[in-house]
Amino acid sequence: MILIIGLGNPGEKYQLTRHNIGRLIVSSWQLVAWFPNFKFNKKFNALISKGIFNKKKIVLALPETFMNLSGKSVKSLTTNYKLPTTNLWVIHDDIDLPLGKIRIVKNRGSAGHKGVESIIKELKTEDFVRFRIGICPKIGKPKNLEKFVLQKPSEAKPSEAGDETKSQRPFSKGEEKIVKEVIKKAVEAIEFSLKTGLEKAMSRFNK
Repeated sequence: MILIIGLGNPGEKYQLTRHNIGRLIVSSWQLVAWFPNFKFNKKFNALISKGIFNKKKIVLALPETFMNLSGKSVKSLTTNYKLPTTNLWVIHDDIDLPLGKIRIVKNRGSAGHKGVESIIKELKTEDFVRFRIGICPKIGKPKNLEKFVLQKPSEAKPSEAGDETKSQRPFSKGEEKIVKEVIKKAVEAIEFSLKTGLEKAMSRFNK
C-alpha cells in the first residue's frame, strides 16, 4: 500500500495560497485516477480517498491540521495501516525550487519546511518519499517567507508576487500557466512513479 499525503492548511482562507499546492495536486490526481470523493475521517483528522491504481492499494490523505502539525495526522495514518515509512509519499510546496520545478527525493531533511519538519518529528525518521514542488518566483525568495506562502497572489505586491493582479486566481496572472503545467506534470509524476518505480521517475522528472 502507498499513502500519498497532500500538505497544506485546511479551510477556505488558505485554499488558494502557495502553501497549499500539495493539497491541490493530490486532489487533482484523485480526480484523474477516478478515486472516490474525499471524506473526513475523525480518527486521522484528515480527508481520505482510497482506491486501486496499477494493482496497488492507494490511500490519499489531506490532513485537516495546520501545516506545522501535519505530522500528527500522518503518524496516525501510518500507525493504523502499519505502513513502512518508505511507502509514504508527501507532496508539498518548496520555496527553494523555482516555480514549476519538481524534485522527487527520499530520506532527506526538511530544509525548514514546517509540514515536513512536523512529519519527521512525529515519525522520528526522514526515510520517506517527497515530491517537492517549486513555488519560488523569478525574482528570488521574498524576505518574509511566511507571509509569502500564506498570501493569495492577489494580495501580493508586484515586488513579492512578480506580477500585479486584482483577480482572485490561485496564482497571479503571470504564474497561472506555469502552475497549471506543474500540476499536470506532478500528476503525471505520481502516476509514472506508481507504474514504473521511484528511481525511473527521479531520472525522468528531476531535471
